[in-house]
Amino acid sequence: MAVFKDHKIGANHLLGVIPESLLANLSATTKDDHYSKVLHGNKMFYLLMYGILENEKLSQRSLEDTFNDSVFKLLFNLDEEESIRRSSISERLSVIDPDYFKQIYECIYEQFSDSYTFTERKKHNLIRVDSSMVLESVGKLMEGLESGGGGKKAVKYSIAFDGILPCSSNVFTTRSYSSEEIALPEAVMNHVKKEKNHQNIYVMDRGLQSTRTMKSFSKDSVRFVCRSKENRKFVELDSFLTENQDLDLGESTLIRDSKVQLYTGVPIQNKRGNINYREELVDTSFRLVVVESKLEEGKQFWFLTNDFELSAKEIAQAYRRRWDIEVFFRFIKQELNVSHLVSLNKNGIQVMLYMTLIVAMLVLVYKKANNIGYKTAKRRFSMEIRDLAIAMIVVHCGGDPGLYFKT
Repeated sequence: MAVFKDHKIGANHLLGVIPESLLANLSATTKDDHYSKVLHGNKMFYLLMYGILENEKLSQRSLEDTFNDSVFKLLFNLDEEESIRRSSISERLSVIDPDYFKQIYECIYEQFSDSYTFTERKKHNLIRVDSSMVLESVGKLMEGLESGGGGKKAVKYSIAFDGILPCSSNVFTTRSYSSEEIALPEAVMNHVKKEKNHQNIYVMDRGLQSTRTMKSFSKDSVRFVCRSKENRKFVELDSFLTENQDLDLGESTLIRDSKVQLYTGVPIQNKRGNINYREELVDTSFRLVVVESKLEEGKQFWFLTNDFELSAKEIAQAYRRRWDIEVFFRFIKQELNVSHLVSLNKNGIQVMLYMTLIVAMLVLVYKKANNIGYKTAKRRFSMEIRDLAIAMIVVHCGGDPGLYFKT
């Protein structure tokens, strides 16, 4: 059995964060169990969690095999006589209430985030927001975003990440959300609504360029930092650079730090009914910080923000820390099967995303507490769960595991 003596926290402890009473209460709240004889809400939860951890390529067929496995049933105290088929899983995912899983996800996030120290919470008040696409053939995925041809459609996941855990998520399948100018602001505002007295700074890449959206963020007191397209048109109102200021920011050099006004395009309909755009200055001030990389000669980065308190160095560093969400997306795609759609309708896709984020949180807390890498954390967490099952089998059989598997 796997023993990791240097670990401060184990899988058994983390599984205890989700008590049976919570699952029962949530099941009663959503009235989910009235619609299935076998795949009750708690059983679906356990099946999806264990399936995500144990299968290299998750599918409805692999979930069928997982549920019918004796080890899985013993581990989660299920009836050995129960069995399901792939079609039952498919149907269940299409109708089960995603809110059931959303509540569990939010409860777990709240418990884990409350355990951060004050220093960590202060350090991690940057909320990285980004999106990732998963493609599927048009014949299978009827409701999805246009993906630019090739007989494919896409599902977009827009996630907010606090530097330690995923703190908010959105599933988009309608055409308008192909544009990050629509998806990212909605993802930001959904998170803002959850934290009314937040002190967060939302950090985004070049997907957000709309001056109107930036103005609305300022109006709603939502602080942001985003990377701007280079050489966008602006009017400088004031410069924050001083004569003796140190322009060395470490890996970059400060080129500009200014208070600016930005242009936006105002739609004008001509006599023929065609829409043209006239440039107009927006009456809201922003801050433009331009730095030049020391690693790539001539490479500049333009940052726009509505925060006038942070130093230029802190703004550049905030954008660099945005990379954390790229690492997180790579982790859930490579290690937790997000790049493959188990369900092909929006209801099931939402359920699978919440379950993936639940598993991700368990593994990420395990990773952080034990000071190990992503892949190692996933592998060891899975090993510990299998060890729990083995230990239960040995106890169940009075020391002779062969009795349990006897046909």
